Amino acid sequence: MEPRPQPKNNSRSFLLAALLILAALNVLLLYFWYQERQDNKTKDATIAAKTEEVLVTKTKLDSISAQLDAKIAEIQQLGGSVDSLLKVKEQLEVDKKELRNVNSFDSRKYDQKIKNYQAILVQKDQEIARLKEENSILTQQNETLAQENSGLKAERQTLSDSVAAVVSKNQELSEKVTIAAALRAENITVSAINTRGKERDGDSFKARRIDKVKVVVRLAPNGLAKQDEKDLYMRILDPAGAVIADMATGSGEFTYNGQGVIYTAMQRFSFDNTRQQVTFVYGRGGQRFNEGKHTIEIYCEGFRIGEGSFTVR
Repeated sequence: MEPRPQPKNNSRSFLLAALLILAALNVLLLYFWYQERQDNKTKDATIAAKTEEVLVTKTKLDSISAQLDAKIAEIQQLGGSVDSLLKVKEQLEVDKKELRNVNSFDSRKYDQKIKNYQAILVQKDQEIARLKEENSILTQQNETLAQENSGLKAERQTLSDSVAAVVSKNQELSEKVTIAAALRAENITVSAINTRGKERDGDSFKARRIDKVKVVVRLAPNGLAKQDEKDLYMRILDPAGAVIADMATGSGEFTYNGQGVIYTAMQRFSFDNTRQQVTFVYGRGGQRFNEGKHTIEIYCEGFRIGEGSFTVR
């Protein structure tokens, strides 16, 4: 009896088993590859969704940031305090920076932050409305005060004008009274005194016969003039118009129309309103009077009260 070929059958069995094992491994590898691909797709979808959420959140935060800037500017313009809003703005910028890390992004956490920021914006809208109302009231009050102030200014100006008119009238009356109370020279007479003391009346004298001149001023009565001591000033002007004066012999200066004026001689007297006479005797200390017409001016209490003249030939 012949033997069967068993080794050949065993080889086939081994080969078949190997093929089956390889096929199983391929299937297993294909399964793992498919699972990894699905996991990657899930991860990519998760990352894409989270990225989308981050972008939406950032857009909302940017919008809130712009609104905060507008609120800060408006509240500052209305005169309110913005310290709390500035702190909120700082925190908002921190939250925006933290969005860069997508992996640590928590949508629920940021949703709550956004709600809080929006609540603050609503609160500030109410504050802005209140400030606008207060400013409107203050504006109305200021307008009322401005109108009252304008009315008071007008009244004060009217009173000031009235007072100025009264003061001007009083000043005018005072000036009139002062003028009315001024003395007036009723008559001025001139005499020439020679070296021997002999007087010669008239209005024309020879130069060699004049050692001194005697000027007599008769004062007109004036019931408005004060009866007290007064200073009477005499100025003698030579033919050239120069005042004859010598400080060593009693000449000096007085004020007339706000200016200093040189006088020839001065007499102090007590006015008694009796047509009294005031006499000046003036000599040039040996010097002759120039030939020509000499003018005499009489002043008292700031007024020129009379004028006379004499001629030297």
